[in-house]
Amino acid sequence: MTAMAHEPITQELLLEWFLALDTPEGFRAELIEGEIVVTPPPDGDHEHYISRIATQMIRRSRTDMDFSGNKGLKLKNADGCPKDHVIPDGTFAPADLQLYRGADPWMPCEGVAMVLEVTSTKPKTDREIKRRCYARGGIPLYLLVDRSVSSVTLFSDPEKDDYRELCTLAFGKPLALPEPFGFELETTDFL
Repeated sequence: MTAMAHEPITQELLLEWFLALDTPEGFRAELIEGEIVVTPPPDGDHEHYISRIATQMIRRSRTDMDFSGNKGLKLKNADGCPKDHVIPDGTFAPADLQLYRGADPWMPCEGVAMVLEVTSTKPKTDREIKRRCYARGGIPLYLLVDRSVSSVTLFSDPEKDDYRELCTLAFGKPLALPEPFGFELETTDFL
């Protein structure tokens, strides 16, 4: 990124331009670490993983959870870059917080218990770039379903630009989710 892109006026213009974007139906645009990323509609397998996870989270969590697919989050910025505007494949928050009720299209991430991403055409974005964004935002848990390597990873304990802990398991093995979820996520249906 050029030095000019870090200047406040350039950051403001980029954010203003991003927020005014009109993407084609089904596409989503995100502002991630100073770059605009446009993603095409997901395929059926992508949505299959999200559906299976959301169903387990809602039915099996010890805490009553609300789920939102494709909810825009405003996250803390990194070293002079515009504030990140990221759309996870899924967000989970305790239902008693009613985070989504009356929320703007881009809401703060405070109160979000976990974000979910399923890799698609650009897995590096989910594996590295979004991971940094979610950690900077202080989101306690980040669940990554990595289709290209058939694994699921739970990142936890965010600090600055990354998570200090992670647990990666192959599809087919149950993944222990800590509180407020408190159950083992079944992944056999991912095979």
